[in-house]
Amino acid sequence: MLSEYLLIGQVLRPQGIKGQVKVRPDTDDPERFLDLETVYLKKGEAYEPVSVDEVSVREDGVYLRLANAQTRDAAEKQRNWMLYVDRAHAVELGEDETFICDLIGCKAVDTQGNELGKVTDVLQPGGNDVYVIKTPKGEMLLPALKHVIPTVDVKKGEIVVDEKRLPEVAVCDWE
Repeated sequence: MLSEYLLIGQVLRPQGIKGQVKVRPDTDDPERFLDLETVYLKKGEAYEPVSVDEVSVREDGVYLRLANAQTRDAAEKQRNWMLYVDRAHAVELGEDETFICDLIGCKAVDTQGNELGKVTDVLQPGGNDVYVIKTPKGEMLLPALKHVIPTVDVKKGEIVVDEKRLPEVAVCDWE
């Protein structure tokens, strides 16, 4: 089941004396913070809305004010807050794009329907993403290329892997 909220950043530390904080963005586009008026904090199983203002995006991170904090002490209390956005305010994805959090836990099957394992992580080393799949034999790394992974269906919780491509592209820790 897809989560209604998506992680978009973490508060690292206070910035200055007027209540701003530095945020490490967990998004491909830090500029998306410029349009946010509200983020959410996870409190147990619930998500609490928090206002956002005075946003600036710099090379080293995102700077903003949360919950109308006015002092450094108030900002210090926000250290390590994980910031979420609801799906209604998430960035729009293009065709064949998906949020990484939606891939984690997906079942990996071959084109014959045989289960290979589960996606446990997605690495982003550069040219293309790499899916980490936990199999009964150990970990397998697969490049997220259309000829290797022809189908991704996060609503179904499944990715289809072309098993004929595995010998040429898979990196496995059991060999």
